Amino acid sequence: MVNEKRLILFYDGDCGFCNRSVQFVLNNDKSERFYFSALQSEWTQAFFKAQDLQKPDLSTFYFWDGKHMHERSTAGLRVLTYLRFPLPLLFVLILVPKLLRNWVYNQIAKRRHRIHIGFCVLPTTNQKKRFL
Repeated sequence: MVNEKRLILFYDGDCGFCNRSVQFVLNNDKSERFYFSALQSEWTQAFFKAQDLQKPDLSTFYFWDGKHMHERSTAGLRVLTYLRFPLPLLFVLILVPKLLRNWVYNQIAKRRHRIHIGFCVLPTTNQKKRFL
């Protein structure tokens, strides 16, 4: 498997809202450390299998920090810690009980295809190198 120490975001490649979220991270990734992989890709399937993880759920956002897989609201909050200031300050939301955070996440996930219809802006040549 390719460099499992990378910071990797796994997202629904067929979801306009998810693609906008990827674009948001690309625009705010201060260190250009993030890599991206659609949940539907063969690379993602192989990665999850190699890490002995359950098959990914298309309605779930995953974040691999190089050691652990985070999902849903926890994944989103952990990603924020790597982005441009003041976004890392939002990590304080981790104090909200996970049950409540994930309930909100699930409400958004159910409606994600209606929230933003369409797909992402084409990545730059440099950004394309960060898609697995």
